[in-house]
Amino acid sequence: MTFDKTLIRPLQHLFHHPAARSRLGAELAGLWPLAWPILVGQLAYVGMAVVDVAMAGHASAQDLAGVSLGVSIWNMLMLSIMGIMMAINPIVAHQVGAGELDAVPHMVRQALWKALAVGLVGCLLANLASLLFDQMQLETHVHAIANDFVHITSLALPLFACYRVLYGYSTSLNQTKPLMVIALLSLGINIVVNWLLVFGHAGFPRLGGVGCAWATLLTVVFNLLALIWWMQRSSAYQSTWPFAHMEAPHWASIQHLLKLGLPIGVTYFAETSAFSLIALLIAKFGSTQMAAHQIALNFTSLVFMVPLSLGLALLTRVGHSLGAGEPVLARYQAWVGVGLGLGLAVVSASFMSLLRHEIASAYTSDVAVISLTAQLLLLAAVFQLSDATQVITSCAIRGYKVTRAPMVIHLTAFWLFALPLGVTLGLAPSWLPWAPAQPMAAQGFWISLVVGLTIAALGLSMLLRKVARHHLPAHHLANS
Repeated sequence: MTFDKTLIRPLQHLFHHPAARSRLGAELAGLWPLAWPILVGQLAYVGMAVVDVAMAGHASAQDLAGVSLGVSIWNMLMLSIMGIMMAINPIVAHQVGAGELDAVPHMVRQALWKALAVGLVGCLLANLASLLFDQMQLETHVHAIANDFVHITSLALPLFACYRVLYGYSTSLNQTKPLMVIALLSLGINIVVNWLLVFGHAGFPRLGGVGCAWATLLTVVFNLLALIWWMQRSSAYQSTWPFAHMEAPHWASIQHLLKLGLPIGVTYFAETSAFSLIALLIAKFGSTQMAAHQIALNFTSLVFMVPLSLGLALLTRVGHSLGAGEPVLARYQAWVGVGLGLGLAVVSASFMSLLRHEIASAYTSDVAVISLTAQLLLLAAVFQLSDATQVITSCAIRGYKVTRAPMVIHLTAFWLFALPLGVTLGLAPSWLPWAPAQPMAAQGFWISLVVGLTIAALGLSMLLRKVARHHLPAHHLANS
């Protein structure tokens, strides 16, 4: 297969001559102030999951395994719901770019109606999904923790859906610092509640891994209430204030939101499930394999927040430019974001590969878990460039209100390629005509993730180039 040089041509133009470099500096100066508060906020939010896993790991290997299984269900549903709610981002960004501020409150109110419905469905699905634990050969304590974790955290899903609507609304107004402050406060609350409930300090009951579930629920409640409180007191939201009056559900608006949001939710599910289902598939290999997978997944999720935050900021900037009728600027902004993301991915890959043993030791003192985690983190370092590329390009494409094609690419990459390859390498089922002599367990699945993310990155890069060109005026196409 030959490499298509047209994929990197937009990046080459960014550094071609001094004027281009000056323009690049100006764009980075506009993108970074929007992106860094999102980054800090997202790191704080994922930091809550890091705290959950780290404290459960120091409680016992069984607590960590139970939380790992519970988190696998929570992550699939939480991220899928987050994707469905992201429809509000490009809609509000386009309205703000076009100066149609009067249209914003209606769409936010309808998005909140959608959030309640989707969150309740997610709550039901979470509890149904917990029945899978009954079909798995789990230790009694691991089964109980996983079950309780899912039942408790499922109550947070409707509230989380509403929070993500307001999160997208705030981001599209360029108000990202409030989200950062609230996330940092939430991290502090999560640490304290985990410390009290996981280990039973200050007279509280010692709940072990179940304490992590209560901490998650309480921080989601805090996030929603704190953001509403902030919005009420900030003048930045007054011209588009969505709570000026109540409004009944409007099916046409909700349908429009679902049309944009459902493909994003499916996209997030396709990728997340490829990671989370591994925890279910490798459960047969014991607590060490499950714990190592969860630690590696937890840390890579933390690193993933860097390109994701950049992508969310990029979605807003691309949406504003398109709403203002400036498709040439939107394309330029998209490729600047991709270039910046690749540079940051090189840094994260180097850090992860060099310090993989130290990272694993921060989560657990179990020698076997540390050794296996370090091997998985090395594979994670390999896919950093692909992971950054796929998430940033997909966010830029969503800025164009294109959501179905990225969904198809993600489903193809993860479900047609990564997961079948993972089953082949990780489980080595005897009915396959070819398989390794011995199952590779977690390592086999992580090798398949490298393949899936690479396919997704190439497909989305080609799609971004096509979508951006389609929106250009005719006189720009000859030079693009």
